[in-house]
Amino acid sequence: MLLHNPFRTLNKFEWLLWLCSLAVVTGSFMLGSAGNPLSLIASLIGVTALIFVAKGNVWGQVLTVVFSLLYAVISWQFKYYGEMITYLGMTAPIAVMSVIAWLRHPSGSGKAEVKVARLNKSRVVVMLILTIFVTWGFYFILKYFDTANLIISTISIATSFLAAYLMLFRSTLYALAYAANDVVLITLWVLATIENPVYMPMVICFVMFLFNDIYGFLNWQRMRQKQRG
Repeated sequence: MLLHNPFRTLNKFEWLLWLCSLAVVTGSFMLGSAGNPLSLIASLIGVTALIFVAKGNVWGQVLTVVFSLLYAVISWQFKYYGEMITYLGMTAPIAVMSVIAWLRHPSGSGKAEVKVARLNKSRVVVMLILTIFVTWGFYFILKYFDTANLIISTISIATSFLAAYLMLFRSTLYALAYAANDVVLITLWVLATIENPVYMPMVICFVMFLFNDIYGFLNWQRMRQKQRG
């Protein structure tokens, strides 16, 4: 799955969605009163990762690792330690595990698409228990570090973990969890932008993430039906 050009798998709508995402993110950066190049780079990599994740293409996970590292640096700069710890300690490692899992479960011979799976009851129970413990533990860690917007940052931990868990196990519900996380992150970065307009590209980034995750959910539903057929 890695030994191919991932852009060749995109259809016309996906090309349009990706190019529009790049244009909107870049435009918000160019029109801003001040610019943080790292925010722009991270945003462009992020929306590119999502279009491939929506395709069930393993390159999406590879780019997610890169995005996670850059996003952690940006979060550290604004003292969003929850986001930094989440992406360094959870999102990036799970994305690495997802690369391995997706490579081991292609949808079929020669297809650059992961096989969609369905969570069994035991994995759902484990997911819920882990989410509670991870969220509870991180709340006190974030509080110790005097994290900005503590409650919202804690909610972001929960939605991020759910999304990463569902992604690892190739569930179509991953996109809904990420969409919920997008809404939380839009809120966080709007608050950051009020204090410093340099972070506006991050707001636009997660708005475009939301559109891409909605498409990802719809496309994974189609993938599941096609693979079952």
